Amino acid sequence: MLTTHPFDDDKLHEECGVFGIHGAESAAAVVALGLHALQHRGQEASGITGFDGKEFHTHRAMGHVAGNFDRDDIMRQLAGTSSIGHVRYSTTGETALRNVQPLFADLATGGFAIAHNGNISNATALRKILVRRGSIFQSTSDTEVIIHLVATSNYRTLLDRFIDALKQVEGAYSLICLTAEGMIGCRDPLGIRPLVLGKLGDAYILASETVAFDVVGAEFVRSVEPGELVIIRDGELTSHHPFAERAARPCIFEYVYFSRPDSIVDGTSVYSVRKAIGAELAREDPVDADLVIPVPDSGTPAAIGYAQESGIPFELGIIRSHYVGRTFIQPGDKVRHLGVKLKHNANRALIAGKRVVLIDDSIVRGTTSLKIVQMMRDAGAAEIHMRIASPPTQHSCFYGVDTPERAKLLAAQMTVGQMANFINADSLSFLTIDGLYRALGEAKRADDSPQYCDACFTGDYPTTLTDFDENSIDDQFSLLAERVV
Repeated sequence: MLTTHPFDDDKLHEECGVFGIHGAESAAAVVALGLHALQHRGQEASGITGFDGKEFHTHRAMGHVAGNFDRDDIMRQLAGTSSIGHVRYSTTGETALRNVQPLFADLATGGFAIAHNGNISNATALRKILVRRGSIFQSTSDTEVIIHLVATSNYRTLLDRFIDALKQVEGAYSLICLTAEGMIGCRDPLGIRPLVLGKLGDAYILASETVAFDVVGAEFVRSVEPGELVIIRDGELTSHHPFAERAARPCIFEYVYFSRPDSIVDGTSVYSVRKAIGAELAREDPVDADLVIPVPDSGTPAAIGYAQESGIPFELGIIRSHYVGRTFIQPGDKVRHLGVKLKHNANRALIAGKRVVLIDDSIVRGTTSLKIVQMMRDAGAAEIHMRIASPPTQHSCFYGVDTPERAKLLAAQMTVGQMANFINADSLSFLTIDGLYRALGEAKRADDSPQYCDACFTGDYPTTLTDFDENSIDDQFSLLAERVV
């Protein structure tokens, strides 16, 4: 059963989250709890692989974590002291069980399970080479390329094979791997995708976000460094830095939308950044209004910051239902048009006759913004001013984020004024790129060597994109859709 909200397709989606623990009783149960805390990073499928000291056991299924790992027989099957897991949000390509992670293979060095957050931007080129060499792929996931590179490496030890494989890939990745000997974690050399290290008693944990540690009662130790590879074996952790050192470029959108507000990303509180973003937005784009209203839930911290900085009262003018599922929604246009009201409803008694500032985190296609503004007008708002807590999203992401091709990004096709007319707002403003950097504690964006990956806003991609020729990047976007994580 697919349970992703049907009207979230006007947001950018992180495609997955990862969690692994080594050296704990009932490891799979801990992983299931950790994945539940990371459910916002992937809502269409989930999987867990465990090692009981002799054999590997995997359970993968479509749907949410709670529905997939709530049976005793499944959890007993996953018994052991080491386990890794994955939650997945697919792109517009194939949604199939064969793409659900962790992926597992019996290699010459033994069993090897892998969970991956990110995207390998030269996976198609590598896949063609591997197929010519005789590799037989079982999925359309770019993650499987890593398995085949490990399997065909000429190096002797698994660690050397793994490093050899990673030196051939480009793009973004946070990886957690499980073997009979231990657990491996690795973050790409630029640190685009996040990975953090924690402890639960004597057991080590790796996860996409610190909020997963809070849920399982673990202690946050530190972030895995960009380009760092950690090996956890027999209760000990060793660290390796096999890649040439490069200036880090972590994904800036983690702070805008992807991460939960109660997470700490690379030492910085996401909630604090989002409030600071709202304050910057209020300074950059002030407006005379009666109420500041967030588009729930992602716009709430920025709206609080905007209200505090501007002095305009913060109110919940839109009430969100948390019980909207996909299973009963019919595809007809009329029902789709009504669908936004199933998820959001205007607080009419509060809004009528008021000048309102709507705060949202981003505009992708613009379809939801159009419906939200119309909802405010139907509720009797006197004026509607839309403020977006990020710069215009003008470029596609190739690092593990489900982004529409550029032709479907509203900001790539229209000026801000045209966008305001399209969504029928009285005014529309976006946070500047320097304003976003100021909210993160930087003086401004360093154009010669940016501190973050902000390619979705600037088009400044920090790696080569072998699979996506710059002259036909939109035409080839369908290739990315087939290589879901």
